[in-house]
Amino acid sequence: MPQLIIEARKASIAETLEVRRILPFRQRRMVGPFIFMDHAGPVKQAPASLKAMDVLPHPHIGLSTVSYLFGGKVTHRDSLGVEQIIQPGEVNWMTAGRGIAHSERFEDPAALAGGELEMIQTWVALPEKDEESDPAFDNYAAHQLPVFTDKGVWMRLIAGDAFGLRNDVKIKSPLFYLHVVLDKNAKFTLPAQYEERAVYIVKGMLEITGVRYTEGQMIVFDKSEMPVILAKEKTTLMLLGGEPLGDRFIWWNFVSSRKERIEQAKSDWKEGRIILPPNDNKEFVPLPADKSRPSDPPAPEVLS
Repeated sequence: MPQLIIEARKASIAETLEVRRILPFRQRRMVGPFIFMDHAGPVKQAPASLKAMDVLPHPHIGLSTVSYLFGGKVTHRDSLGVEQIIQPGEVNWMTAGRGIAHSERFEDPAALAGGELEMIQTWVALPEKDEESDPAFDNYAAHQLPVFTDKGVWMRLIAGDAFGLRNDVKIKSPLFYLHVVLDKNAKFTLPAQYEERAVYIVKGMLEITGVRYTEGQMIVFDKSEMPVILAKEKTTLMLLGGEPLGDRFIWWNFVSSRKERIEQAKSDWKEGRIILPPNDNKEFVPLPADKSRPSDPPAPEVLS
């Protein structure tokens, strides 16, 4: 049986851009090193102003952001001077390390036509030794990411190591991240070698040991389980997990193994010590009102 079922919750990341937030969850902060997951779209109707969808420059520390599109286009700009149009099927991996700011803007009206814009963004926490590393950004084209097909199964390895597939995406700890499409009645499973594993249903329906799961649910498994995943209709999945890194504190866009480091990051952003993207520096997201402290990692979950 699954260890936990996580239901996506609505969240807003821009004036007119709502997402489904999966991680973090009150009962499950992380799956392997993955500490955050948002599912945006499909955007069925563009707002009167595309600018209202933009995610203005904002900071990160202690993590890597991973942006993956199913459709549409997004323009990424960051403190390193990188400007990258994110295309479907690519991996865009930004390592914040000691601190970076970036924006995500929707500047192509054609990219929103017909409900095409849809994307997943995850954050991967960094090992303690890499939390203060230099910021970096890497784009990997779709042709650099191995694809496997079998009867009723299509999958692309986004990052890590799974089912004998590997790629050159620069990761800092053992993990796997896959985009999988199953035809109706196709069967699938999870990589066996990782301590923590999960399946997120982007669209469609699954059956596992006689129980059905639908779009917007994440199903979390431990290493002892080898579930048989049966698609009840054509289904799109994101599979992710890896080895746990230990407890992390998370506040706003900051992740760290040390609570005091998050306090420092707040001050750094407020005082302008994390620089804005040089080609997108006219506006930014201010530090939120500090009504809470970095949350302590939850007590270990006990499930019957």
